[in-house]
Amino acid sequence: MSDKIWFRTGEATVFSSEGQGTDAMPEILIGHVEGPAGHAFANLMGQTEGHTRMFAIRACNQQVRPATLMVPKVTIKSSAYVNLLGGPVQSAVADAVLDSVIDGVLPRDQVNDLCIIAMIWIAPECATNPDLDRKDLYRTNYEAMKLAISRAMGNSPTIDELIANRHKIFHEMYDPETGESQW
Repeated sequence: MSDKIWFRTGEATVFSSEGQGTDAMPEILIGHVEGPAGHAFANLMGQTEGHTRMFAIRACNQQVRPATLMVPKVTIKSSAYVNLLGGPVQSAVADAVLDSVIDGVLPRDQVNDLCIIAMIWIAPECATNPDLDRKDLYRTNYEAMKLAISRAMGNSPTIDELIANRHKIFHEMYDPETGESQW
């Protein structure tokens, strides 16, 4: 068995197709069930009003391994939102986790010893958009989750990358020259 994975973090953003608002921005924690990630996972098992947590499952009776808990970043205010979280997004997250095992990014020999906490973003307006492209919502969440897992397992970005880009890359929601969002 490989060395234990205690605490790895990753994030990614994948943008939606034009006009969809289905951007995906998971922030994840991967770690051993006996360590801090496992304790956080267990503590998140309780429900909080407006923040329904759920396992990532590929289908009924098909919970993905490593066990993955999805935690919404936005307060859930409608069943339509729950249906997006528990439909295309849940499917995308589960498929990304399983494909990360298949691809060797997550160690197969540790799938029952690891857990993943995935903080998930779905724009609230998606729940009321009658023209929402659910396939695009799946695509963005799948791609972003795979990328976040890869970054977590690869400790990316490295501190050297961060230092090299310190004055080259800026947060999209804050322009240091104007103080405004770059969007």
